[in-house]
Amino acid sequence: MPIRVRVLAMVTATCVALTTTSGASAQVRELRWDPPVDLTTTLVGGALWVASVALQPQLAPATCRWCASNALDDGARRALLWREPILADDVSDITGFIFSPATAFGLDALAAWHDGAPRGIGLDALLITEATVLALDVNQLTKILLARQRPYVQAIPLDAEGRRPHVDDDFLSFFSGHTTGAFALAASAGTVATMRGYRWAPAVWIATGVFATSTGYLRIAADRHWLTDVLLGMIIGVGVGIAVPVLFHSPPSG
Repeated sequence: MPIRVRVLAMVTATCVALTTTSGASAQVRELRWDPPVDLTTTLVGGALWVASVALQPQLAPATCRWCASNALDDGARRALLWREPILADDVSDITGFIFSPATAFGLDALAAWHDGAPRGIGLDALLITEATVLALDVNQLTKILLARQRPYVQAIPLDAEGRRPHVDDDFLSFFSGHTTGAFALAASAGTVATMRGYRWAPAVWIATGVFATSTGYLRIAADRHWLTDVLLGMIIGVGVGIAVPVLFHSPPSG
């Protein structure tokens, strides 16, 4: 059998396994949550993140505290940087701020609907949002405190006084906010779907993971972040995205 045919057969079998029922309908589990606590955490956390972005010109450091790169980051930059970094930057905005949330919330909702539990869609969305905004708050605080120089700053010519002109976020490189948010969405949506017992949970993990990984790669290709910025964004996003649902919203014992 030709390789293309075998690959097509494997993909088809996977899609059928993910989209067909297996006997009786899935037994969807309820999740623990505290309405006042979780609603307040999500609203306050989201408001803090929005405020930090709006006030970035005032909050962003004027000089770098972490200015040097390293061999690993330099090598990754040379290997992955696009000839048109602005295009990579624009595409990363699309994957990080449009495709990632649309996939996380949309697939979780479809998974709930598929298993006959549409009433859980709203709570799922709240729990996914809660974990994501907490991860983004950690990211914003870290970037402002550490003030790492972005990779593209090295290419800015020095002025007459030997300094590089800068804009507000030139020293907010560590660690990647796009990557943190995309992986937090992916991990929290996948964790919530898994704890619920949705049969489409594997599809949630795979699809959201693809967009999160693409976003991280594009941030390096856009010359906006170093490899280590993206790797820590992935670690924090996945860690918070899994830990918050598991620690605070796991199904009640028994």
